[in-house]
Amino acid sequence: MASAQSLKQQAADQVLNYIQSGMVVGLGAGSTALLAVRGLAGKLSRGELTDIVGIPCSTVIEAEARRLGIPLTTLEDHLEIDFTFDGADEVDPALNLIKGGGGALLREKLVAQASRREIIIVDESKLSPALGTHWAVPVEVIPFGWRTQARYLESLGAQPRLRPGAGGAPFITDHGNYILDSAFGPIADPAGLGAQLDARTGIVCHGLFLGIADEVIVAGALGIRCLKRTA
Repeated sequence: MASAQSLKQQAADQVLNYIQSGMVVGLGAGSTALLAVRGLAGKLSRGELTDIVGIPCSTVIEAEARRLGIPLTTLEDHLEIDFTFDGADEVDPALNLIKGGGGALLREKLVAQASRREIIIVDESKLSPALGTHWAVPVEVIPFGWRTQARYLESLGAQPRLRPGAGGAPFITDHGNYILDSAFGPIADPAGLGAQLDARTGIVCHGLFLGIADEVIVAGALGIRCLKRTA
């Protein structure tokens, strides 16, 4: 049986086939997307792709892309992205996602919303019958008054937990915020919950990515599957 790392590599290799020379490419965050970033750098160095510019979804990916020699740009200079690849923590049958396990959900959602095409790459362990079955929903909040956001999340039925960082201090996102990992259990109405989170002052972003993925590449024991959103 293939290891989880091998499955991630298969998914990362597959998504590179979607990239064409001349594209503006969103560089997703997370372990599987990192493998794709490294694969993209290899194609550029071998001349298999040219005139690519990337927009990274996290400072970690930005540093790695620079180290690998991938030309980078910004959303300010390119308001529309041709193609973005990214990972996910959980994927439901409608291709809705939970993202943000690595803490980059705000920039990931900004890049996704600016993309003409968003392809998610995962191994089959990320597939789920309903969002929230296996993963808590990351909720990025401003540090000021963060406990009031935790209470609000509790009122919605969640068990929120402040994500810890180094040395016992709170985890700090690239944009200086905290994350409340909020366990709802299986979510019956992701759109309704997303609307409640979007409406709350102090919540900067949440990890429900709904209707964003165009396709999901799944690497599993029986090979590669490509799931496409139908609505």
